[in-house]
Amino acid sequence: MKFENIYFINGTAYAGKSTMVKLLAEKYDGILCQENYHDRMLPGLEKEEFPCLTYTRDLQDWREFIRRTPMEYKAWIDGVTKECEILELEILKELSNQGKPVFVDTNISTKTLKTIASPNHVLIMLADPIISVNRFFKRPDKEKQFLYKLLMEEPDPEMAMENYRQGLMLINSQENYDSFLNSGFPVICRDDKRSIEQTLALVEKVFGLKEETKR
Repeated sequence: MKFENIYFINGTAYAGKSTMVKLLAEKYDGILCQENYHDRMLPGLEKEEFPCLTYTRDLQDWREFIRRTPMEYKAWIDGVTKECEILELEILKELSNQGKPVFVDTNISTKTLKTIASPNHVLIMLADPIISVNRFFKRPDKEKQFLYKLLMEEPDPEMAMENYRQGLMLINSQENYDSFLNSGFPVICRDDKRSIEQTLALVEKVFGLKEETKR
């Protein structure tokens, strides 16, 4: 199945994916699917089928979350990504029939995107891996600040933070970055000297979007 009216942006954290899909949806009167748009399906998921996505839903003590080893954390993230893809594809089948362009900050793998996306409907946005690690707790997200508070309450906060940081480094590895870079899809790398408007123009060029795309 090919999604003719869906535009996908994948890549690394802090590259501008969520900002771009939001701006595109606003400009082209489209449907916005930001990061974790599948969360609305979480309450109805079965543990046996979606063990990674339901892990936090049923978590009794969040200290278990922050105390996992870096490898355990990475394995969980990898599992979440695969399970998210299943849900995203289900949601997108419904949205593709609504007669509007759909802009997605996606978890769908580049391998799958090659089979479901129309030509020039996929963009990879990348940021230096170290940015994703160093800026993780600098965003005002409630979830991140909650985790930061838990880490600071650990018996050895410095050791707890380093353990968590090592997990982030595994997720945001150079290997992961290179995999996206060499996926065969167009790539836009983060450049703090480039304005949001300039980045948006680059994204529009990749997608071939024009004012007549509005419906």
